[in-house]
Amino acid sequence: MFKRPVPFLVGLISIFLMSVGSAQTPGDYLGELTWTDAELRLRETPVVVIPFGGGAKEHGPHLPMNADQKVMEYLCRQAVDSLDVVIAPPILHGWFPAFRGFPGTEVAEPDVFEKYVFEVAMSLVQQDVKRIVFLNTGIAKATGLPISIAAREIRTQTGTPTLVVSWDDLETAEVEALKTEAIGGHAGELETSINLYLQPELVHMDRAVTDYGDREPKDYPGYKPGRLARESVDPGYTETGLFGDPTRADAEKGRVALEMLTRRWLQALRGFSEAATERQTR
Repeated sequence: MFKRPVPFLVGLISIFLMSVGSAQTPGDYLGELTWTDAELRLRETPVVVIPFGGGAKEHGPHLPMNADQKVMEYLCRQAVDSLDVVIAPPILHGWFPAFRGFPGTEVAEPDVFEKYVFEVAMSLVQQDVKRIVFLNTGIAKATGLPISIAAREIRTQTGTPTLVVSWDDLETAEVEALKTEAIGGHAGELETSINLYLQPELVHMDRAVTDYGDREPKDYPGYKPGRLARESVDPGYTETGLFGDPTRADAEKGRVALEMLTRRWLQALRGFSEAATERQTR
């Protein structure tokens, strides 16, 4: 028998905990680094990510308003765990004209939001980063518009390669095939499933309703900005603030959807990080 079993076990446990604590991921969160470490990492990492996800934007009567933020945080975690990237502090307030009639927070002027994103990116350019990826968990033709202008200006003015990855860039036919709702896109089957997986304690399925509104598929070319209006005379009028059928959602579907979105996200990061790094003169 061991004469001193407790110290022996404590020693083993201590070694195990030290090994777990010292395990490092390939990527880093900028805010968790010291400035001396950050100075080196920003110059060496192939990609710096500026993530954007609305921290308070309506998602129907059943989902929390942080739905976009939670997906953004999940995708950033997958990037840090998988690749040599640095994640900058997130931007949580953005331009949401389609949801302006509902509670939440917004930078209502698109040029102010664009300038904000531009200045955040420029602060990183001045620290000699190689490439910048803007992660937008809104859609390309909404919050993606001012973000893309900022990204193009960074590229034009400084030569720093930029990439904008929006929610709809990550959705594939494989993701669409998960849906069983007739039509939808906001706080519907897929977003509700994802939130049932990420934060089920904040999802109120007893309040989930089907709402397809009066919208009909557009069978002509052109970009038609949408709006979820609270005025009954508006064609975009909605009582719920959602578009789709969240009653069809389940957590397993959300898990599978996130796996698919993550694969596409990491594909974008890998492809862009391996691209040429030539910089134009200012």
